[in-house]
Amino acid sequence: MSVVIPVYNEGEGVVRHLERILREVLLPAEILIVHDTPDDTTVPYAQEIARHDPRVRTVLNTYGPGPANAVRFGIDAALAPVAVVTMADGCDDPRQVDDLARLVDRGVVVAAASRYMPGGQQVGGPRFKRMASRWAGRTLSLFARVGTRDATNSFKAYDTEFVREVGIESRTGFEIGIELTAKATRLGRPVAEIPTIWLDRQLGESHFDVGRFLPSYLRWYFFAFGRRLTVTQLAERWADRKPDLDLVSADRAKEETPA
Repeated sequence: MSVVIPVYNEGEGVVRHLERILREVLLPAEILIVHDTPDDTTVPYAQEIARHDPRVRTVLNTYGPGPANAVRFGIDAALAPVAVVTMADGCDDPRQVDDLARLVDRGVVVAAASRYMPGGQQVGGPRFKRMASRWAGRTLSLFARVGTRDATNSFKAYDTEFVREVGIESRTGFEIGIELTAKATRLGRPVAEIPTIWLDRQLGESHFDVGRFLPSYLRWYFFAFGRRLTVTQLAERWADRKPDLDLVSADRAKEETPA
């Protein structure tokens, strides 16, 4: 598998999480540390670990700044047929990485680590974010039948062929998880879940901006309730939107690049 970890100035804090991943991931894997700029404070610490463990490599995201572009770039750069996306802050439990990858190997296109199924739990984090994600997960599971009770969680494994087939339209934040879950649902592709315990980060500050990311989450939330699509119909929709999305991504890169 390819484990994709988007980073943004995690500094020395990434070391503990990387060490846990390298200890807990037992299947053959490459660990991609995806950073937006060469001077990201995460890079020297990750490269030092890479010197001693060839599974780790740092990759410079050239798709534009932000977590969505970093995840897009990481999945495109993945060499394995399974890509597992996990965060650099230590909130996700690396013991679930192998199990998520095995689900994809068995045939699902999206395997979700679920905080809201029996055996799962969310510890800490902003109250509004917790309430909103739980409500979204529950309603999507009950009414849209998306196959997981935690569609908004970023900690997921994907069939990389499926991702490249349907494309990633997200350009803002961490809404890729719900986008690909919604697309799998609309195409009738299998989605599965396993329980996980999510712990709020212990070091550093979260870069999740609810006000900025919420509109994108809502867009994909409502998309999940649509009628069944074929791959051709989805591809036509993607082709119609891609030029506008590329312009948005370029404009955002200009806005966020220091003068």
